[in-house]
Amino acid sequence: RKEQELDSKDAIILHQFSRPSNGVPSLSPFCLKMETYLRMADLPYQNYFDGKLSPQGKMPWIEYNHKKVSGTEFIIDFLEEKLGVNLNKHLGPHERAVSRAVTKMVEEHFYWTLAYCQWVENLHETQKMVSLFGPFSDLLKWILCHLTKGIVKREMYGHGIGRFSEEEMYTLMEKDMRTLAGLLGDKKYIMGPKVSTVDATVFGHLAQAMWTLPGTRPERLIKGELINLAMYCERIRRKFWPEWHHDDDNTLYESEESSEASKTYSPLQDFSFYSRTETFDEEGNSISQTPDTDYTGHSLFDSDVDMDDYRDHEQCK
Repeated sequence: RKEQELDSKDAIILHQFSRPSNGVPSLSPFCLKMETYLRMADLPYQNYFDGKLSPQGKMPWIEYNHKKVSGTEFIIDFLEEKLGVNLNKHLGPHERAVSRAVTKMVEEHFYWTLAYCQWVENLHETQKMVSLFGPFSDLLKWILCHLTKGIVKREMYGHGIGRFSEEEMYTLMEKDMRTLAGLLGDKKYIMGPKVSTVDATVFGHLAQAMWTLPGTRPERLIKGELINLAMYCERIRRKFWPEWHHDDDNTLYESEESSEASKTYSPLQDFSFYSRTETFDEEGNSISQTPDTDYTGHSLFDSDVDMDDYRDHEQCK
């Protein structure tokens, strides 16, 4: 059955790590980035959780008509060329340059501080989220997580960022998060009112701080002082991941109209095709109602963030 599905013509097969046990789609920022991008571009795809790395030793990677592509940047370039999709067509040259600069800051700098927090300092909590089954699952999770811890520390040292103290690394992390918060401001997405590729990148990484690092400094920062980043994550999650439910959902981000409707969820897709067809589009054209829309089909979470109103509300509380 797997061979037949993998041989499906014109099907995007997304190879990635298994779903964690806490309801978050992935503990890997790059896997979450890639799957979010496919949803943003409305490209039907099929997940394949075989744990097999690409020929280059990368995860995630895709297969499309027997062509294997790894590295999220190369995957996106490949899909744009083959399928004609482009989330950045509304951006000018300057905006494209800014998007690439932000992407590299997030993937080549911010990523490593997150990896340290996830696989070194907060390893015990991360181990609880890893999904393995069988009679020796606890032992295997312990071995897997501690092997990953060693790999992360070694690669961080080679990168250079791992040669600093823990406090210095968290200082760098905070600077990156404040930069993202300042760049986002009160806009809907990083580059303005429309989603672009950089949003998949930023969301894939910020989601780790938002939902996979309980009690840590990045979680306290994103849910506290940098609240616009938290609202940004919630906005993307509700729009592109309507079936993603987290036990610690904070009603602070919900409107009164949706507090009841958003309680209905379907499980995350594991081994079946997914497509966003018939869901809300950027221009607000005809759609079917989802838990994120009202009776008119208007998204309840797509308005620009009014931070002044939010602060006034907090002061009243």
